[in-house]
Amino acid sequence: LSQRQAEGILSHRMDASAPSLPTIPQGPVRPSSRPSAARAWGAVVSWPRRRRVVALLAAVATVVLMGVSTAMIPNPVFGRAVPTTWWAWPALLVTAVLGGLLSATYVRGDAAVEPASRAGLAGGLLSYLAVGCPVCNKLALLALGYTGALTWFAPVQPLLAVGGVVLLAWALHVRLKGEIACPVPPGS
Repeated sequence: LSQRQAEGILSHRMDASAPSLPTIPQGPVRPSSRPSAARAWGAVVSWPRRRRVVALLAAVATVVLMGVSTAMIPNPVFGRAVPTTWWAWPALLVTAVLGGLLSATYVRGDAAVEPASRAGLAGGLLSYLAVGCPVCNKLALLALGYTGALTWFAPVQPLLAVGGVVLLAWALHVRLKGEIACPVPPGS
């Protein structure tokens, strides 16, 4: 062995206490390519004016269409046999905000988005069934009768509202993540 090789072996043996493998980071490692929830929801702030207007108009349309057809907003066309519950208006407003934002994600922007999710539609339908009059719902009335609709369907309506809001929030989150995950340059 040459003197240089011997010194290399000796120095390596003396450094045996130092780890020779790279250290493993503690805690969960998140790939940098996955957008964070904060970045996904923060994408709404950078929306152009057109998307914000669509979100607002879709939210107002949701309140009007759901409110009139469920007789939460009094009108001569639809009636309500059971008074509106205390939680129906907050559920309708949250549904309208999430539905408006979700609708605005379909307005063409500069970024590619993931394919549409059916969760938004399901969430809107669940919310609609939740805020409606339990005995005015023809399906519930046919399936359960008047007493059954009040006994069985009415207590489930708050759960339908929560399920609808969760589905809408999840669908919106997926759409927003898709906007920032892989942006496409304009004109591509």
